Amino acid sequence: ITIRELAQRLGLSIATVSKALKDSYEISDATKKKIVSLANELNYSPNPYASSLRKQQSKTIAVVLPEVADSFFSLAINGIQEVALAKGYHVLFYLSHESFELEKKAINHCNNGRVDGILISVSSETRETAHISSLRNKNIPVVFFDRELEGYKAPKVVTNDYECGELAAKHLLDKGCNFPIFLSTSDALAICQNRFSGFANEITRIQNERTASPFVINGSNDRNIYDQIASILEKFPAIDGIVASVEKLAIQTLLVCADQNISIP
Repeated sequence: ITIRELAQRLGLSIATVSKALKDSYEISDATKKKIVSLANELNYSPNPYASSLRKQQSKTIAVVLPEVADSFFSLAINGIQEVALAKGYHVLFYLSHESFELEKKAINHCNNGRVDGILISVSSETRETAHISSLRNKNIPVVFFDRELEGYKAPKVVTNDYECGELAAKHLLDKGCNFPIFLSTSDALAICQNRFSGFANEITRIQNERTASPFVINGSNDRNIYDQIASILEKFPAIDGIVASVEKLAIQTLLVCADQNISIP
């Protein structure tokens, strides 16, 4: 039943019924009681979408993620939803699966007023900013988290990735590693570049030996990632330490080492 039907049955204006349901001081208690009673009897509930259109707000935010298998993103989803629900918002989740094209489709889907704002962690393939700029042109706010588009000015919630890489390298060197390497999922993502920069500079500082570049793993599935890591370890048997930039690389590294009888202290 709609608010219009309620008003017709009661012989009142739509505005009066609406104000009564919102407990407005403008409506007498007797009228409120009559309206609320009939609303309850007919199981009336307000249409949130109609209300959103009137207010030009959807009360919905979108979250664009590269994946959900990673424990970090699982925790992020829980945190985002908890805060959104407490503020009376709905959440739409989109997965890019590390694909720039899927990320663009998700953003385009949000471009028609469907959401009031977007939280995004960009895919490993993302190089361009036009799809993000299109949101700004429509006054849809964007916040980057974990993975950002470096150089693009927008609010962001990120870690100090350079320091992360530096600390990881220092830990391995302190444990006696002579040939530590860095495994990355992308040669373009700022998060990977910055972590590698910290890693490489710490290696250079301690060993006085420059680390040329990260080992980039282009894995569409676990088997593919496993095979690439196995190939690296076979080609460079002197490797005695690994920094995996993301969880899925770490898991496959553990499996490769187990199969090759490589001890992990």
